[in-house]
Amino acid sequence: MSQFHKSTVAITGASTGIGATYADRFAKRGHDLLIIARNEQRLNALAARLRAETGVKVDILVADLTDAADLAKVEDQLASLPNLGILVNNAGMAAHGGFRDATSAEIRNLITLNVTALSQLSAAVIPRFVENKAGAIINIGSVVGLAPELPLGYYGATKSFVIALSQAMNIELAATGVHVQAVLPAATRTEIWERSGRNVNDLDGVMDVDDLVDAALAGFDKGETITIPPLHDENLWQTLEDARKAMLPHLINGQAAPRYQA
Repeated sequence: MSQFHKSTVAITGASTGIGATYADRFAKRGHDLLIIARNEQRLNALAARLRAETGVKVDILVADLTDAADLAKVEDQLASLPNLGILVNNAGMAAHGGFRDATSAEIRNLITLNVTALSQLSAAVIPRFVENKAGAIINIGSVVGLAPELPLGYYGATKSFVIALSQAMNIELAATGVHVQAVLPAATRTEIWERSGRNVNDLDGVMDVDDLVDAALAGFDKGETITIPPLHDENLWQTLEDARKAMLPHLINGQAAPRYQA
């Protein structure tokens, strides 16, 4: 998407993994950056490397997006950041178990980071993007959002939200010049697995983070709304979308279906 060539890119969860790789790729494309995460030491190290390697401006913002005050601070920063053109909502967490294992605190933090923060940060930039008739939001979802069969409890539901939100945003905002992309990785070699109590080496089909982000950016450049890097047969996704759209005319009905009538 060449219209974003010189705009500033803000990236959450940028100190490591997918977020840090997005920072690397956008810096190499010539974008100034605002990188956001909790770990100040890692942010500073990444910023120093990217400034030295690419010459772009890299600002850091230390924030915990599960903390209401920090989240508000980031919202304010995004709303006033000069030349902001792209927001990458990458920050997220996975739960360590299924529904039977989750505690109230774990559920609250999971939803706050994966759903609430992503939504509020998007809301902070949309008015500016609409006014400018240009802007992009990249939301990092997961294939788990399409697969309730995978036993990841509340995490999968938060990623289903990311998919639905991204599609709805893109439908509503496309005519304004704002583009929204949801990226759906499968298992990717990042620290999220260790933090959630799982060993990534026990998983099959794990993608390297460089390959994941490069594929996601290829989808972004093509203007995709949903990008699924591990899915080789894109007709499978199109078949699912066609079936969903085929149901739409039948969902608005004032009478219950005969199978539900006495």
